[in-house]
Amino acid sequence: MDHWIERAEKVIERCREIACFTDEPGHITRTFLSPATREVHAYLRRWMEELGLAVRVDAAGNLRGLRAGLNPHDPILYLGSHIDTVPHAGAFDGVLGVVMAIALVEALENRGVRFGIEVLAFSEEEGVRFGVPFLGSRALAGTAAELLSLADAQGLTVADAVREFGLDPARLPEAAMSGSVLGYLEFHIEQGPVLESLDLPLGIVESIAGQSRFEMVFEGRANHAGTTPVALRRDALAGAAEWISRVEREACTTPDLRATVGSLDVQPGASNVIPGRVCATLDVRHTSDEVRHRAITTLLDSATQVAERRGLEVTWAQRLDQPATPMHPTMIAAMERAVARAGFPVHRMASGAGHDAMIMAAKCPAAMLFVRSPGGLSHHPEETVLPEDVAAALAAGFRFLEEVEALGA
Repeated sequence: MDHWIERAEKVIERCREIACFTDEPGHITRTFLSPATREVHAYLRRWMEELGLAVRVDAAGNLRGLRAGLNPHDPILYLGSHIDTVPHAGAFDGVLGVVMAIALVEALENRGVRFGIEVLAFSEEEGVRFGVPFLGSRALAGTAAELLSLADAQGLTVADAVREFGLDPARLPEAAMSGSVLGYLEFHIEQGPVLESLDLPLGIVESIAGQSRFEMVFEGRANHAGTTPVALRRDALAGAAEWISRVEREACTTPDLRATVGSLDVQPGASNVIPGRVCATLDVRHTSDEVRHRAITTLLDSATQVAERRGLEVTWAQRLDQPATPMHPTMIAAMERAVARAGFPVHRMASGAGHDAMIMAAKCPAAMLFVRSPGGLSHHPEETVLPEDVAAALAAGFRFLEEVEALGA
């Protein structure tokens, strides 16, 4: 394992170097096709080209590096993850999967395999800038063109952002995967506490929870906080707060349901004014689509009930409805053999977070391997990984490449 530890330490070092490329000095913040994205591209491109990969940037801003197989028409195995972040992020969410993918290609050295490997550094997964996630992987799935008209907070559309980056949105269809594809593998930090609680370095993802996102608007009437009796108020924030407590209660009483109100915009936002309008987000996740949809119905009905009783109006718009996504059985089995051959315990688990793998799985066999998150911490500056866990993932990943080659033999 010593050589894998050395590679793991280098992977971690590279992730921390990439963390310095940020939109916001003093924090790790990197959004879709921002100037920091260009810096990450330059950093990764140098490394990929040193390894002999043919590197390009597609019309969605995905950086792609191809290692050809032994024959020109060999099928492709995709390896990758995303390089964008949430605001004030850690150094490993997404980026670890990209760096590990390149490190695996490096570990192959001059060894030929009977498939091509294309490393994917997806330009966007988090949904921060345009409110809809997976712009990068949707391009490979052929479903990104419908999102070109989405606008960010400054009124710029996805198409505008693509042009500003020096790319042509009209060429987006060329980014879609084509030809013979073996599958897709994504390494990712777990972003939760399960592996740590089990004292395990790795987890094989068997399914990714479906998720729905809504924008909720509670409308009341702004008025003077000192002169309006409480019983006569139409307080949008009080109504939203009551509804939020119901969201929490639904999540607590439905096994394995995740329901979150992560953002509030209170207007007019003055200490001496009763809030007249509140915009809230709702994020609902479950590995069962039936359970998720049933919970959504309950929560939206609850919002209506709260609004009617308080003299408010409530409206909502759905921004995402991503079904639960199983990973491919053949790929799961190959990863189980790989982990066992590498000398580590085999543990299957579900992912509560969304990943590019759920988009890729609609088009090709997909697999994910989780790496333990110390403290269960992610989307936080103190997010980290252990060298021995990264080494375990690299060793298992190398065995996985061998398993995939054997499947095509």
